Amino acid sequence: MNQTLVHDEKALKKAFIGFLVPVMLANILQSLGQIFGMFLVGRYLGVDALAAISAFFPFFFFLMAFAIGLGSGSSILVGQTYGAGNVDKMKQVVGVTLAATTLLSVVVAIFGGFFIETILRIMQTPENIFEQSVSYARILFFTLPVMFLYMVYTTFLRGVGDSKTPFIFLVISVVANIAFLPALMFGWLGLPQLGLNGAAYASVLSNFITLVLLLLYLHKKQHSLRLDRTVLQYFKLKKDILSSLVKLAIPASISMVAISVAEIAIIGFVNIYGSSATAAYGVVNQIGGYAQMPAMSIAIATSVFVAQALGASSTEMIQQIRQIGVRLNYVLGGIFIGVMYLFAEPILGLFIDHAETLSIAKDYLFITFWSYLIFGHMQTVTATMRATGVVLWPTIFLVLTIWAIEVPAAYILSHHTPLGLNGVWAAYSLAFCFNFIFQYTYFKTKWKKKTLQVMLRD
Repeated sequence: MNQTLVHDEKALKKAFIGFLVPVMLANILQSLGQIFGMFLVGRYLGVDALAAISAFFPFFFFLMAFAIGLGSGSSILVGQTYGAGNVDKMKQVVGVTLAATTLLSVVVAIFGGFFIETILRIMQTPENIFEQSVSYARILFFTLPVMFLYMVYTTFLRGVGDSKTPFIFLVISVVANIAFLPALMFGWLGLPQLGLNGAAYASVLSNFITLVLLLLYLHKKQHSLRLDRTVLQYFKLKKDILSSLVKLAIPASISMVAISVAEIAIIGFVNIYGSSATAAYGVVNQIGGYAQMPAMSIAIATSVFVAQALGASSTEMIQQIRQIGVRLNYVLGGIFIGVMYLFAEPILGLFIDHAETLSIAKDYLFITFWSYLIFGHMQTVTATMRATGVVLWPTIFLVLTIWAIEVPAAYILSHHTPLGLNGVWAAYSLAFCFNFIFQYTYFKTKWKKKTLQVMLRD
């Protein structure tokens, strides 16, 4: 952590934005890649193929939650050790995280691959898309170790304040995916015509190539995070680091699991209304990634900067970092969401050519997107607390709002009021508002009174 930032708020803001811009560009590029895939699938393979991906996503997100939790925890520990200038301890964090990620990814791949049919049945996946969903899902699950390892390495780099390198390699990944996608879907250049499964194989190949190139690049640059003998020496489940990692990762994973299991329940409510509703749900969630992008990117930047500030014993910076994040959320988030409202129909029309599906998707967008600003403010507050090791109560509040408010409200409003399907969408906004109230109250009344300390010491 550059000590000049402690006394210069303008320099801090400049550094924050300098880190934030590549993170946002990376998220935009990743979403563009996903939307390109959905465009090809929706336009050329049909609404059933689009619905097949949408039906599988909540369960996939459920299992991905564990990797996201590990990545989130390791990013905080890497940030704190890097901020303290302790490179050896940072390499220990990297080695232990890679060992835990490898083990976890193999377990998740086996579980997801063998039980996907049962899970999709429980989720009431429509029969006309069931077989496509199963086939697509199995390909992704059995190749999860590659995706997990690529994900955690990008979090390591961001933990040391490097958001440019992950962005550069994401460009490579997206370009490779765009090249492989039509070729494998439609059988170009003598390749087999794999249809929807081609989209899954394209994702796997692009991730694998990018991971290999990233590791080679870090080795050539003699980067402190390169996969060298020191990191491999720590490729084991070392108790003290694993304990701190688990302390951060489990609440983060629980949060993601709570969200994904809720989405499994909610898509069950959506699926009752047919495959048009399922397809609309999938498309708006993809577009919603853009609306939530400023919030998620600012939360990442806030977490990294707060962790490094704490590692450098610059706790006075933490309040400044949070305030910068909150202000940027309302400015950038307002711009993104405003564009979505103004151009909702032409944006949705790029992916949907079915009138009923388009109408459902417009309702979903208009009912929920305004509340992403509240969501963004809440994300910045919780990122600040989590980066200092305070994870229990933010997790409790999230789980509470999801399972005591969002899911019951979605069921009641969609089954027992004239809102019907729109009641599902309204439940999201309701949950965001209640979660913000809970998190901010705890932040003001409890967190500000705590004595903040780094989690790993020599």
